[in-house]
Amino acid sequence: MATGTNIRTFFDGQWHEGDPAVIRAADHGAWLGTTVFDGARYVDGIAPDLDLHCARVNASARALMITPTVAPRDMVAIIRDGLRQYPKEAAIYIRPMYWALDGGDLGIVPKEGATGFAISLEEIPMPPEGFSTTLCRTRFRRPVLEDAVVNAKAGCLYPNNARMLKEVRDKGFGNALVADALGNVAETATANVFAVKDGDVFTPIPNGTFLAGITRARHIENMRGAGLSVHETVMTFDDFRAADEVFLSGNLMKVTPVSAFEDTQYQPGPVTERVRQLYWDWAYSEGRQMSSSGLAV
Repeated sequence: MATGTNIRTFFDGQWHEGDPAVIRAADHGAWLGTTVFDGARYVDGIAPDLDLHCARVNASARALMITPTVAPRDMVAIIRDGLRQYPKEAAIYIRPMYWALDGGDLGIVPKEGATGFAISLEEIPMPPEGFSTTLCRTRFRRPVLEDAVVNAKAGCLYPNNARMLKEVRDKGFGNALVADALGNVAETATANVFAVKDGDVFTPIPNGTFLAGITRARHIENMRGAGLSVHETVMTFDDFRAADEVFLSGNLMKVTPVSAFEDTQYQPGPVTERVRQLYWDWAYSEGRQMSSSGLAV
């Protein structure tokens, strides 16, 4: 079952209406989980950092030993073509993906050059004004590179995220604040995380246990450009209990305020709102003006 509506799928060299089947039972990706994807957003005629998301899905594929078959520039062109079928005001989730088709030795290692590719476009609204979430600790942790392919946006990592979410949602919370193998905060189950204390912004330093997101990097660049002090550092759960504001960073929602971490309550904060405004100011800025195709990259 799809997450969004009004779906269009690029597969086998052309766009299809709806959500056709693209993977077979004997495909390596179906039975051994060799799948990668990335997510970008189209909102009000712009698709911020689309080129970076297309480049990252190729990097993710290589991390899983899947051979990328579409250059990022060509991927952007295909996506632009598909987006022309939607009205400018539509909010679209853009998901390019690869999976391995065949296995080599013993069927386990993906066979070089045997790659499936598709792009899914689906309407998923941006969060309503005033939307926020709550956080709770989970007993499940982020793995390290020696245990899992944490250097990729890989489908096989998401069952761990799902059990994090299930655990905390059964307790009445919206998302999980997740530790790394050493017990320090890494991210949430679905997004990178920031805390604000006395006007300074703090976020867990990338340590090889989680993807430091494209939108996360954009927020850090925007904040530093606006004169905010941003620290990438080792963070504990007590750092979040002592914070003045906490917000999440992810492509799907861009900025999500956090109203509580377990018993700790937060009020809507000026820094979180500033980060949101900086992002959209950047997205609509001179460098992201409409291209001749009618879509900004």
